[in-house]
Amino acid sequence: MLRVLTLSTLFPDVSRPNFGVFVERQTLGLAAHPEVELRLVAPVGLPPWPLATLAHYRPLAALPRREMWKGLDAWRPRFATIPGTRGRFHVAALVRGLTPLLTEIRRDFPFDVIDAEFFFPDGPAAVALGRHFDVPVSIKARGADVHHWGMAPATSGQVVAAGKQAQGMLAVSQAMKADMVALGLPADRIRVHSTGVDLGRFAPRDRAAGKAALGVAGPLVVSLGALIPRKGHDIVLRAVESLPGVSLLIAGEGPERAALEAQIARAGIGDRARLLGGVPHADLPALLAAADMMALASSSEGLANAWVEALACGTPVVITDAGGAREVVTTPAAGRIVPREAAAFAAAIADLLAAPVPRDETRNAAARFTWEANTAALYDHLSELATHFRVFHGIPRHSAA
Repeated sequence: MLRVLTLSTLFPDVSRPNFGVFVERQTLGLAAHPEVELRLVAPVGLPPWPLATLAHYRPLAALPRREMWKGLDAWRPRFATIPGTRGRFHVAALVRGLTPLLTEIRRDFPFDVIDAEFFFPDGPAAVALGRHFDVPVSIKARGADVHHWGMAPATSGQVVAAGKQAQGMLAVSQAMKADMVALGLPADRIRVHSTGVDLGRFAPRDRAAGKAALGVAGPLVVSLGALIPRKGHDIVLRAVESLPGVSLLIAGEGPERAALEAQIARAGIGDRARLLGGVPHADLPALLAAADMMALASSSEGLANAWVEALACGTPVVITDAGGAREVVTTPAAGRIVPREAAAFAAAIADLLAAPVPRDETRNAAARFTWEANTAALYDHLSELATHFRVFHGIPRHSAA
């Protein structure tokens, strides 16, 4: 059995059910592998007292330190996040908090490998812990963890150093791998590891019935993602504003909500543009299947799960040339890649509405993104790291450090 310690600060909990749901799904898949035993450590960052007592942080502070989460034995240790330091001290705080916990876990579960599921602060912390416990480390890059933390002055050095010291790395797309190499990370230690999609849940449905359930008549565009500037919801709003009769539903929550509400009001399109707030992941298949297309004007991405989930529902996408976009939109049936401008989005949306593509052709673009393939590739990657590390260091299997 391969014993895996999965470390991820990006993971759902009862207060944030959609937070890193794709990491959760990947972890559940790996845990179900017949040759794997897995323990999950999902650290929770909180500011020092008394800030941690503020209403915003109370749900996180109230989370159990250990629980069974969908069959996973999960620990949720705390680590200090000091406001105004731009993440500079996150890694040191995480290592301090995790060293005694992993020492305790290792008494009964001598893990073979640490699987860090987000590059920062998880990656640098995992490298320090791997060195302490004498086990190999894999770090996965997903998007903002490299595009933001890997370029921010306070943290970029920690990200690059961790990548150079990790025994292996994963990237969600070829484009993500190229960005990592551009930062100076060794290409020969980076493996592209594609996301998955549940093709049973995300599948075409009766579009007319779906629209009726949402209170929409006529063409429908859906946009998914946190309400932050990077996702470009304002651009899609301006595009839809110029398309009479087209409705837009935006699923997500974040600090840009008030600005987007004001934009809708100024444009006078409140009758056909709505913010849905955070939508449970279980409800996304119905939403995406009801749409004529999914539009997302991201300035950066790794490989957005929303792209693949939309395609699996037979819903084409209109997206920017961000991250792995060209690895997903490989045929006209999958949608369009356009400049990050409202006019370009409007033209592409109008084009797809004028000449709809058969939904089965669109769905075919998602066929290779399966969770089964994701699990198999992750198992191969981690087991190879563990085997090579033991052989190179002459370590007997499952010896505790």
